[in-house]
Amino acid sequence: MIDGKIISQIKFPSPNPKVSLFIITYYAGGLKVKGLLAKPIEKKTTDGFLYLRGGIKNVGQVRPARIAQFASEGFIVFAPFYRGNQGGEGNEDFAGQDRQDAFAGYKLLMSLPEVERIHIFGFSRGGVMALWAAIEFPQAASVVTWGGVSDMSLTYIERKDLRRMMKRVIGGTPGKFPMRYRFRTPLYNLEQLEAPVLIIHGEQDKNVSVEHSVRLERRLKELDKSVTSWYFPQYTHYFPPSVNRLVVKDLTEWMKKQVE
Repeated sequence: MIDGKIISQIKFPSPNPKVSLFIITYYAGGLKVKGLLAKPIEKKTTDGFLYLRGGIKNVGQVRPARIAQFASEGFIVFAPFYRGNQGGEGNEDFAGQDRQDAFAGYKLLMSLPEVERIHIFGFSRGGVMALWAAIEFPQAASVVTWGGVSDMSLTYIERKDLRRMMKRVIGGTPGKFPMRYRFRTPLYNLEQLEAPVLIIHGEQDKNVSVEHSVRLERRLKELDKSVTSWYFPQYTHYFPPSVNRLVVKDLTEWMKKQVE
């Protein structure tokens, strides 16, 4: 059972005529996990794009239209559903062992002959997954975290509505199990990260406070890492659709410039 090995590939209806979608079953940490693969139909050799979703279980599920949107910018996109979702084996544990699903997703993209380099993108909870993937694979071309979590203890403090889930999944509170929360917090391991980082955050975000991005930016600068930050004072966790489209265009252009 080789991590990243594709077990099956089933065509999935695409919302974009220029993009092909496939439901993928692949190995990750000894489990059969599902994900969505998107390929631009006309472009043969391109960069890979590892899309790491937010939420947990049915919250923040991978949306085909979103994946096709990134693929239409010229990337081969792979978005893990994470273990235990959409018929995959195992259970999510909120950036614990399930980060293996992201690592195996990176390896899956590496195995595709059309892919030259790989960019990593994380939204919301996917922010910690993206940072862990960039730490695991320092050769990544770039990493983008949008409204991304960077400190799991801070999430527990800020999100009273998530505490019950976090105690169940992680095993307790940050006060009782500080090392379990530290294990899920990439801020302490950024020395190994080499890829340029782009941080995007709405300053009115109540789901993931802008403090997560402030802490990430501060730590990356302390380590003299390449970091660019786009803060939007007027927006929350979810940007208006027209703005969202513009930011997607801008961030993919930023990604492409990192490999020129």
